[in-house]
Amino acid sequence: MSKLNKDVLFLIFEELKFDKKSLYSCLYVNRTWCETVVPILWRNPGQYLTTINSCTSVPILWKIPSQYLILFNVIFLHLSKESKDILKKQEINNLITEIYQRPLFNYINFWKYLDLFLIENIISSSKIEESKKFDIRDEILKLFFSSNVKFIHLSIPQDYDFQLHHIPGAERCFSELESLSFCCDFGNCQNILNGLARICKSIRKFRVDNVHFCTNNSGINKLIEVQKKLNNVSFIGPYKGSRAIINIIEDESIYKSLEESLIKHVDTIQYLRMDWIPITRILSYLVNLFRLEISTCLPYPTNWNELDYLKDLSLPNLKILITRQVPIKITANLIEITKGQLTEISVLYNDADSKNLFKAICQNCSNLKYLNLSLSNNTNLLTSEFENLLISCQLLNKLIIDVVDFDIMFNWDKLLLILAKSSPTSLFTFEFHSGRINLEDIILFFDNWTNRNPMLLEIDSDNYCNEFGDKKQLEDLIEKYKVKGIIKKCSVHSNTRSRWLFL
Repeated sequence: MSKLNKDVLFLIFEELKFDKKSLYSCLYVNRTWCETVVPILWRNPGQYLTTINSCTSVPILWKIPSQYLILFNVIFLHLSKESKDILKKQEINNLITEIYQRPLFNYINFWKYLDLFLIENIISSSKIEESKKFDIRDEILKLFFSSNVKFIHLSIPQDYDFQLHHIPGAERCFSELESLSFCCDFGNCQNILNGLARICKSIRKFRVDNVHFCTNNSGINKLIEVQKKLNNVSFIGPYKGSRAIINIIEDESIYKSLEESLIKHVDTIQYLRMDWIPITRILSYLVNLFRLEISTCLPYPTNWNELDYLKDLSLPNLKILITRQVPIKITANLIEITKGQLTEISVLYNDADSKNLFKAICQNCSNLKYLNLSLSNNTNLLTSEFENLLISCQLLNKLIIDVVDFDIMFNWDKLLLILAKSSPTSLFTFEFHSGRINLEDIILFFDNWTNRNPMLLEIDSDNYCNEFGDKKQLEDLIEKYKVKGIIKKCSVHSNTRSRWLFL
């Protein structure tokens, strides 16, 4: 009976795995609860820390969080006597004490997500001189690889040259790896992936960041080739605001070979992100795609509009379509070939022609539940098309509107009136992102939202970026309409411009 209770507790705590505060409180209930919660907390300790992505070109750490130092100390307590003797010989004595209390649990054995960028931050928190960090890293990795743990996720940061596959125990530790995230650089980084290809055969989720920096993708291709159940693949380029974008590789053969490496897995791949223009007919092979995301960080060539194979393409299982900086004509074609199966669409693109997009959605998306649109000033001329979209998509339950109006004022009043008049009954969750949304237009929207479900609203606008003036007026207004039953919940903030950096 006690075993059954512990199993039930584990299932309950699994539902709280992203709720650090609740899990921490469970540690103090009794020993059984504690023993059940600890493995969940230590499966991926990095998720509870604020880390900086190693692929965003953002400075690593201006201020070392105290959590890193605490984590370092816990790891250090698990080092063997042999490792400590090695560090002593390297004159790293300030971290080593002869008498210390062993942890109640072997936390290393619970560690399932090996984030090497996190490990680098943890080592940096110890404030060891640079020349001795390699020795610390070597002993920490030996600790992980000598434990009984079998990792399910591995994350490799940019410019990482430590040959993991040569560490004793690597074959056992990576034998059940399910997810791999790797950040490309201009160096000889493919050796690590070639080594992992000899060990890892069960990867389901594979992500390559900074793919446009890749000058040699032999390791990536080999790793993809040997997988047996590859399901989720992301080839991600540098974000739009990155300085490194000027260094991207425009060799089509690199991208072509990556596309061709996926053909062997056409029966299993359901999730795909590509941050370049398709060069081969790869999409025509991936008939089991459930989610497709295409983004471009480069100016697209004219042949985007000459991809004739899109006309004959069939994606019968596609439910989610996301495009960024992809011409509206191509996005509209992709919507049309799904023949009514799409439930989620996200289109972020500064295009003056939205008419074809609205038309494609109206005619092909009766099952649509989620829509994220970027609109420009000319959309005000397409009020009837937008209204038809709302009428056609009766299952729609969330709408996000991103307005590109940094230089031109967008007429929100027309759009908001259409929403108040023609939104289906299921739609009452909105996000509005814009350089400016006038208070008068918001009042007009609220006043016309009558006899409907109270709305859930998020407003992201530059003119509500401080605690005074317009923002204070808007917050007072929101409270007024909450009392009237027009609004259930509303948040106001300002980060519109940062959103567009990542298109």
